[in-house]
Amino acid sequence: MAAKIIFLAAYVSVALAQYAAPAAFYKPAYSPAPVYAAYKPYAVAEPAYPPAPYNFEYAVNDYQTGDVKSQAEASDGKTVKGYYSLVEPDGTKRIVEYTADDYGFNAVVKKEGSPVAYAAPAYRSIAAAPVYRPIAATYKRAY
Repeated sequence: MAAKIIFLAAYVSVALAQYAAPAAFYKPAYSPAPVYAAYKPYAVAEPAYPPAPYNFEYAVNDYQTGDVKSQAEASDGKTVKGYYSLVEPDGTKRIVEYTADDYGFNAVVKKEGSPVAYAAPAYRSIAAAPVYRPIAATYKRAY
């Protein structure tokens, strides 16, 4: 008898589930997005610092990779002067001397040496290519 009541309740709930719920009983499952106040900038402005003079210099000479380069730069607070140099792959040395001031950035590029053309290395196989053979069937399929 209890089984009949359970089945009857299930049939009634399935029959009523096809109709939309009345608006009075409907409550959305989500809440609307919160409203935030507009962004307010900080009241205290960042102080303006005067340009500071500096000197900067570095050099790299890596004999294993062939990486040879250097740079130096100095500023008196208004004008920046410096240079950098590097050895390019063709064997030449590029030197760039630059100045940056109120008139803009000015760079003078110089090249020292003559380019050396290197032939590409010939391709040579280290090991023989593997031989691929079809796999022998070791089993029978039963259909």
